[in-house]
Amino acid sequence: MATEKTEKSVFKLKDIYTRELLEDFGNLLKKVWSPFPVEHFLEQVFQPLWEDLELKERMRHISDSLQTALPDDYHVALQILLNATQALIDHHGERMVFEYGFLPDFVQRFGLEQPDLSIPGLELMTRWTSAEFAVRPYLKQYPDRMYVQMKDWAKHSSWCVRRLATEGFRPRLPWGMGIPVLKKEPQLILPVLEQLKDDPSESVRRSVANNLNDISKDHPEFVLEIAEQWLGDHDDTDWIVRHACRGLLKKGHPVALKLFGFNPDMNTITVHSFQHDAEVNIGERFHFQFTVRNEGKEDSQVRLEYAIDYQTLSGKISHKVFKISEFTLSAGEEKHFVKNQRFQNFTTRQHYPGEHLISIKVNGQFVASGRFEVK
Repeated sequence: MATEKTEKSVFKLKDIYTRELLEDFGNLLKKVWSPFPVEHFLEQVFQPLWEDLELKERMRHISDSLQTALPDDYHVALQILLNATQALIDHHGERMVFEYGFLPDFVQRFGLEQPDLSIPGLELMTRWTSAEFAVRPYLKQYPDRMYVQMKDWAKHSSWCVRRLATEGFRPRLPWGMGIPVLKKEPQLILPVLEQLKDDPSESVRRSVANNLNDISKDHPEFVLEIAEQWLGDHDDTDWIVRHACRGLLKKGHPVALKLFGFNPDMNTITVHSFQHDAEVNIGERFHFQFTVRNEGKEDSQVRLEYAIDYQTLSGKISHKVFKISEFTLSAGEEKHFVKNQRFQNFTTRQHYPGEHLISIKVNGQFVASGRFEVK
């Protein structure tokens, strides 16, 4: 009985699409368009196949169900959805409500051939639920038009629309359709990032940083050049630059490390008393500890990380780096660290038995390592 209760208590993200949520939305549609068949819509959504659908599949299934319940004329159907979206914004204010992602998905699915209607529609919808995924097919099919549109959106009065200008423009948007030209030509994106680097919205600035981090995976020197130009302008811009370079810092890129004051060639920082578990069972925690000491005669900036080489199902090694801390270590000073790493299985990470390697990194350099067994 205890096991059954535990399994039932686990919340899955796909369960955000409750009958109550969709019934309320159906009733809202009926208010803005009285013929809307609420019960028919709900019957279409909650078919027997519903339970087997995952998150994005459920979102797509809802937009398909809307299409069966709305008029065949896309212009009319879109206007009904926009009227409902505007009613939500008027009542609740601008938000990014993930549950309503089926709205821009509808535009992505059924409006791609009518950009004159769909692009302004996405501009409104993104003020209630982000249209970052839905905008990708439009970028791919109408590149010249959309590059201009993204620049215009970057100057919009709504922070949600400004965020769309950079989040939808990411070269490697997670879950988003790939846009190969954005990976090859990051200069296309730069005018939007320049416009938004000083944005008053933290969400917009974070999106700028994430966009640059995407670019750094294909064009590290391009991002480092921008980072050097922006660094020191403002505290907010400094945060963007550091967050944008997080991938380069994890990789131990020497220029990125030096940019933030971490000398990758420093050999005066040493690691002592490195101890770790000899083995760990899947589902448990792996423990390790060590001491960092500054053997030099000057204070030093330290970026401290640990890395684990994981076994994978295919037999290859997956190398993951985890940040511990960044700090100043005075001459002759030492600090002791006690850490642990969970080896619990998640949807995003599965663990496999076998020999693993843990390493300690100081300013991008491996300074200590040890092997342990996962069972």
